[in-house]
Amino acid sequence: MEILYLLLPLAILLGLSGLVALIWSIRRGQFDDMEGPAHRILFEDDSDLLPIHPPPEKK
Repeated sequence: MEILYLLLPLAILLGLSGLVALIWSIRRGQFDDMEGPAHRILFEDDSDLLPIHPPPEKK
């Protein structure tokens, strides 16, 4: 029974810290665009990574 004096405040503290982290992330805009990054990965253009000029030929 004495363990409840430790576990109950610990559980409340852990729950409140999770709630604070959730509110903080919502205010910072972490959940504004949930589908955009998934679509950007599928349709990302990799032509920017290709070299513009071919490498010089070795003689």
